[in-house]
Parts: sequence; C-alpha cells; structure tokens
Amino acid sequence: MQDEILMTVRASWPRRFFALAILASLGGLLVCLAVLRPPAEWGLQVFLGAFGLLVLWAAELLRRATKEGLELTQEALRSTTGEILARVDEIEALERGVLAWKPSNGFLLRLSAAGPRRWEPGMWWRLGRRIGVGGVVSAPRTKAMAEILAAMIKGRDAPS
Repeated sequence: MQDEILMTVRASWPRRFFALAILASLGGLLVCLAVLRPPAEWGLQVFLGAFGLLVLWAAELLRRATKEGLELTQEALRSTTGEILARVDEIEALERGVLAWKPSNGFLLRLSAAGPRRWEPGMWWRLGRRIGVGGVVSAPRTKAMAEILAAMIKGRDAPS
C-alpha cells in the first residue's frame, strides 16, 4: 500500500509546554516592562511593547504548529493535516551532520525544485530548495525518520 504511514513524528507535550512557556514568558515580560515600568525614552517603550507582542504572536504560531505532526509514507513527507512537504522522488540529498544548517534535533532535505517559503515553528521550515525538519520534536524520532528516508533515497538511486 503506497499511502501506508511508515513513521510519525510529533512534539511531545513536555517539550511543547517548555517551548511555549519560554516564549510566552518572554513576550509577557517585555509587554509588562513596557507598560508597568516604562523607560524614560518613548521609542524604547514602543520597541519593548512591539517586540513583546511579536514574541507572543510567535508563541501562538508555535502552539498551532506543534499541535500537528509529520508523517512519512512511501510517496512523501507530509503534515498530519495532509500538506505535502516533499515527495520522496524530489529529494536530492539528506543532511543531518553536526555542521549541516538544520533545525535542532532534526535534518535537512535538499529538493530538486524550489517550493514556496513556509515556516511551522518548532516543526519544519522550507526556504527555496531546502526543507528543515526538527525543533521541538524528539531527536530519536527525527533520527529514525531520517534513517528511513536515507534508505528510501539509497534504494531509489541504486542501479537496477
């Protein structure tokens, strides 16, 4: 069966809670600092308030993104909502080394064609021909997903 899910990766609730708590605390602290103890200069007060609201917005994006997960099938890497991140036949390379420009606890995919820019904080991002998977997700789970993907790529590229 081609649509069989080989592996699913989700953010665990402790990692999700910790990341959300850090971002929400920072955003709340900055907004409170701007309102309750305003600096003498109004420009700094506006900056603190705006940056605090931006961080709170990022916390909300992280909350929404980490509700979902990622699924690997024989055909594609996709979100649990059904959005396809990358088809397996489009993947040119998989990078997961220490010096790879990738999210923490994750891996990087280089694709044959560029896609639209997209960012799901704590889960994955796409920038041109690169897709980074990782962030708040568990390192052993993403490592296992990367191993399966590497085997699929190797099998696909092997001479018949």
